[in-house]
Amino acid sequence: MNSATRAATLRRATLAVVITLILCATCKAEGAPDHDTLLAQARTERAAGHRVEALAHCQEVLAHWPDDRNAQWLAIQLLSELGGAARAKELAAKLSPPLDAAEREQLQADYASHEVRWARGVPTDAAHPYADDDKAIADIQRIADDSAAPADVRQRAQRDALVALDQGDRAQEAAATYSQLKQQGVHLPAYAERAAADALMQQHQPREAIALYEDSIKQDPGPYAPGEVDPRISLASAYFDAGRTRESLAMVDKLAADEPRWLRTPGVRGAKQNSRKVDADSTAIQLHADAGQLQGAYQQLMAMCAEAPGNVELRRQLAMTELARGWPHRAAQTLKIASTLEDEHDASANLDDADVANAMHDYAGTQAALDRAQQQAGRSGRVQDAWAAWDRQRGWQFDLTHDNGWGSSPDYGDRDQETEATLASPLLGDHWRIIALARAASAALPEGHVARNRAGLGIRGYLPDVSFYLQALPAVDHYVRRTDVEAGANWAINDHWSVAADWASAGADVPLRAERYGITGKTFSSAVQWRASELTSARLALYRDRFSDGNVRKGWLGDFVQRLHTAPNLTLDGGVEIGGSTNSETNRPYFNPSWDRSYALTSALQNVIYQYDDRAWSERLDVAAGRYAERHYATGWMASARYGQIFQVHAGLRLGWGVSWRWQPYDGRHESRVVFDMSLHWGE
Repeated sequence: MNSATRAATLRRATLAVVITLILCATCKAEGAPDHDTLLAQARTERAAGHRVEALAHCQEVLAHWPDDRNAQWLAIQLLSELGGAARAKELAAKLSPPLDAAEREQLQADYASHEVRWARGVPTDAAHPYADDDKAIADIQRIADDSAAPADVRQRAQRDALVALDQGDRAQEAAATYSQLKQQGVHLPAYAERAAADALMQQHQPREAIALYEDSIKQDPGPYAPGEVDPRISLASAYFDAGRTRESLAMVDKLAADEPRWLRTPGVRGAKQNSRKVDADSTAIQLHADAGQLQGAYQQLMAMCAEAPGNVELRRQLAMTELARGWPHRAAQTLKIASTLEDEHDASANLDDADVANAMHDYAGTQAALDRAQQQAGRSGRVQDAWAAWDRQRGWQFDLTHDNGWGSSPDYGDRDQETEATLASPLLGDHWRIIALARAASAALPEGHVARNRAGLGIRGYLPDVSFYLQALPAVDHYVRRTDVEAGANWAINDHWSVAADWASAGADVPLRAERYGITGKTFSSAVQWRASELTSARLALYRDRFSDGNVRKGWLGDFVQRLHTAPNLTLDGGVEIGGSTNSETNRPYFNPSWDRSYALTSALQNVIYQYDDRAWSERLDVAAGRYAERHYATGWMASARYGQIFQVHAGLRLGWGVSWRWQPYDGRHESRVVFDMSLHWGE
């Protein structure tokens, strides 16, 4: 029995003694009532749920008739129901005549039920965190399977077994037990329905869980005990996982608004914080953050942490919101602060540590944190989901992209296509992957067909905040027989600044028309990005291409993006894009103006069409319009648009498609191009 349970039991016992003494004093003053009246009062109070008062009446009976078997048995039952099940068993062993089989089973069922409550605390043995839960489950299951036990005792044990299995993180068994009870037509009380719903949520069945939560609330609409989780909070989370976002947010927002911040006791000076208000607020913040409303969630959490600086759970939630906003270093610092405020780093804290380490490419740290979480709560649904995601991420990765274009642009011709496939090995030594690549590009130019086909091997490396690659792609076409060696790196300097660079000896950025004439080139590009958060970012890229025909192309491209509107599962961004380039040589067979400039206003609308657990269907619309200027030619308008969708079939498998259109002047003449693209990703 943990300390909290012992304290609660002691409080109940103390209250019972006090009431007994008061009743005894009253009886002496007014004359003691007869035996039958006292015993009837005790049974009436018990039936009404007033067990402490009922126990006081039993004690009054035993004070006058200490050998009364009925009063002794009723007192033992009440003591067991109040949480003193162990003491009740000791007293029952001294009864004369002894308990019959049915009475023993009933008392043992009480004891087993309390074992479940006792197991909620800190494990007796940290090395075996589920030992207390498993013992409680075994004791309850033994009663449920005992054909000699009374039917009502067995049925109660079955319900308690369902609760115990859920509490012991044996969600699959709990869900199976619920299914069995449902087939048998057993009516479940509210507490058992909530346990079954929780198990189904861990099994990723939110629709089934919703029906149970809703029915449990009908059975028991509240108000709920101070230490009991409001089932409407769990229902709101189930709504969200089932894709019923509006209902979810409306429900949890109302719960948060209805709960008072402070609880005041009449006649007592001062007030104490309402823990249920904190639960409702933090759940509302989390669901809004999951719906993409990160800025509001962050601001609310900052205010709550300032008000309650010692609340570890709020600190952790703040850290995860910082991570979602693209600030892993800040999140790591917040988690470090949280760790100084808690006595023990639990599984949830280790899962948060793993997420932050993963975001910074610290894969050894990710593994270590997940190992600790596994040791502490390996059967938890959240831990199992985190391990499944980690297994997908460190395992094989496959990407495939393909696009088909139609138009008359100088570099692409009337029809073009490009396909790229990448297969990455599992993570090696927490730092490396071996990759195999294949690229195939072709175009139907006015002067004939051209192709650029390459395939090869490479390596990718990961260090904290740094990723890099090196790969060699020999040509497998007959146009330019050169092996393309490529290398690049990306360094996240901090939460706001990052730099990247890429180099290729025969780059894929060289126009296909150039390849048709046997021209290739070395390409180099670099970029610096500033990102305030998910709301605001800016990027400047510079590139320099040296073609084998002597031409040197230099260019730059800058963009600024600002969030204009955020709603649940919907965002609208606006921005500006400017760029330009120069070529040292002109009159080449590919498009190479001596200089050009462009600017455009951009917008991007993203929306989640459908979501259910880890399945999602989203869409994105990009639109841009601006002006393009080329030396020796008149400045003209340019425009582009793209609409695409992404289907996440399940965790680790995404499919995408899109259609884009671009309209722009080339050498003073407007030309357009339409592209259909597809993508597939398998892994994480």
